[in-house]
Amino acid sequence: MQKISFEQEIHTFHIDFLGHVNNGIYIQWMEIGRTKLLEAAGMTTHEILKQSFAPLLVQTTITYKKPLYLGDYVHIEVWLSELRNTTGIIEFRFYNSQHVLVAEGSQKGLFIDTKTLSPRRLLPEERALFTPFLETSENAEV
Repeated sequence: MQKISFEQEIHTFHIDFLGHVNNGIYIQWMEIGRTKLLEAAGMTTHEILKQSFAPLLVQTTITYKKPLYLGDYVHIEVWLSELRNTTGIIEFRFYNSQHVLVAEGSQKGLFIDTKTLSPRRLLPEERALFTPFLETSENAEV
């Protein structure tokens, strides 16, 4: 299984009135991570707009464990924990510069037909694009 990993610098506009990264910034980082995963699967935003199907978010969950502060950076890991016929779950882990887990989250996506906006089953060749990023029971971390 492949994980998408990247780092984001923490800027002043990420900080809230308590002096740590605002909770909403994590959702922005999830958007960046989701886009990077789709690109790695061969689905750039430009290509998605030309296709007859697209991923649509239906749920976001985040658990905050420790704060992040200005001057730090965040290391983000992204992968799929589930891939069904019409849905998938993307997992996220956020680490500080000391490699301490500071938050984790997930997003559930639904594949839709872009013309009807109805759920659409993945074709085998479409599913194959995502399987390298899918954590299965055989390769799950213990």
